[in-house]
Amino acid sequence: MEHEKIERINELARLAKERQLTHEELVERAALRKEYLDGFRENMRQVLEGVRLQRPDGTLEPLQKKQDKH
Repeated sequence: MEHEKIERINELARLAKERQLTHEELVERAALRKEYLDGFRENMRQVLEGVRLQRPDGTLEPLQKKQDKH
């Protein structure tokens, strides 16, 4: 996410502490937050895909997704 967009999120957060945001500002804040979280999740997914577990015998295996217990 671009630095300017993060600054805008912070600016809207400061404004929200001072006064009630307008409808347009609320919509903008929601869109910016969604974009930020989507980027964060994608980055975290890439990090986790790069994780390898080393077994006692020295072999490396990729981290597996957690299985549901149902």
